[in-house]
Amino acid sequence: MSDFIRKRLIDNNAALVQLLGLCPLLAVSNSAINALGLGIATIFTLTTTNMLVSLIRPIINKEIRISLFVLLIASVVTALEMFMNAYFHELYLVLGIFIPLIVTNCIIIARAESFASKNTLLLSIKDGFFTGLGFAWVLFAIGAIREIIGQGSIFSQAHLLFGEVGHSLHWQFIDEYQGFLIAILPPGAFFVLALLVAVKNKLNATKNN
Repeated sequence: MSDFIRKRLIDNNAALVQLLGLCPLLAVSNSAINALGLGIATIFTLTTTNMLVSLIRPIINKEIRISLFVLLIASVVTALEMFMNAYFHELYLVLGIFIPLIVTNCIIIARAESFASKNTLLLSIKDGFFTGLGFAWVLFAIGAIREIIGQGSIFSQAHLLFGEVGHSLHWQFIDEYQGFLIAILPPGAFFVLALLVAVKNKLNATKNN
């Protein structure tokens, strides 16, 4: 794995290290499918926005660049929202307000300003994709852990994202599991995120030693 990719996926992960985008990270990650759906949406938005910003960077007026970036992000998210409403309607209803709230995700505007506006097209696309992937895997990990602890299963309601084939992906680990309610409530998201951050910090400390 190259340094470029590792920094975005692990070393400088937007969620675990920079602690950005915590609102959707914590609010939507009560199941693996919800988390995966929003993670894919974030990857698409980051990649597309970085691409557009890099394309127009030679003609961007510095005084209005932030407003222009927000307009581009809003346009991409609006198109994404319409697509999800048309083809993944049930998942769209579950994710609700957190799809349009991608516009306010500080990870996206930060990458547009600090990277895409200063680098080439291909490098900006690569940065957007792997930064989004780094955010998405943390989002999915939190969702999967919370679902396993809270419901004793993984990939419940997978049909929302994968259609009819999704029914075969649902895996119940414990039959007649009573559930652990706090895991799927908002406090559970904080506990799992704190656990992942602690594990990463411990691995970093061990590596440095």
